[in-house]
Amino acid sequence: MFKIESIVREEKYEEIKSVLNEIGVHGITVSQVMGCGMQKGYESIVRGTKVDINMLPKIKFEIVVSSKDWADKTVEAITKTAYTGNIGDGKIFVYEILDAVRISTGQTGPEAIY
Repeated sequence: MFKIESIVREEKYEEIKSVLNEIGVHGITVSQVMGCGMQKGYESIVRGTKVDINMLPKIKFEIVVSSKDWADKTVEAITKTAYTGNIGDGKIFVYEILDAVRISTGQTGPEAIY
């Protein structure tokens, strides 16, 4: 089992959600997060004072899949959909999961994530 964490631009949320649904990935967790990287933020004028805004709003997708093939397919779908070619497109992290437990049934392993 593998966990995919993807941090992407806010405006890509609906597109990514649709693509994941199309390829058969249905169990996702989505969070609104703030962060910075190479993009570094921007300058804004607030009440006449210049302010550096370096923590930018992003969307974080968390997905657990049953196999390496599914992880690769999911990463490819997110990468293609989130890509704009500009700094700030985001990052994807892939982790190996040792086990999962469905609390309501006690199922473990891959059966717990279906």
